Amino acid sequence: MKVTGVQGSIGFDGEWITITKKKLGQAPREFRLRAADITGTRFKPATRLFHGYVQFVVPGSNPAVESVGLSTGGRPPHSDPHSLSIPHRSNDAIALLMGKVEQARGVNP
Repeated sequence: MKVTGVQGSIGFDGEWITITKKKLGQAPREFRLRAADITGTRFKPATRLFHGYVQFVVPGSNPAVESVGLSTGGRPPHSDPHSLSIPHRSNDAIALLMGKVEQARGVNP
């Protein structure tokens, strides 16, 4: 399953989460996380005015702090490898992906 985000995408194959991010003018960067290694998830649905985000918390790291401002809309910075901003049209698809990740972690969504 693959969901398109803002300047990137997120995929889940049942075991591995792949976050692909692309900055303007740069080659895409790919970050892989094993679902079993994740200690927590955060999901902020997008509104029609502001993008939302999905974030995965891994052992030894704290969740990235949400940036404050009109242009960021309360999302983690683009440099955070464990999060991805999502547009409003992707809310349903990312919620489904998050449910599958939670099942793989053994957590009831």
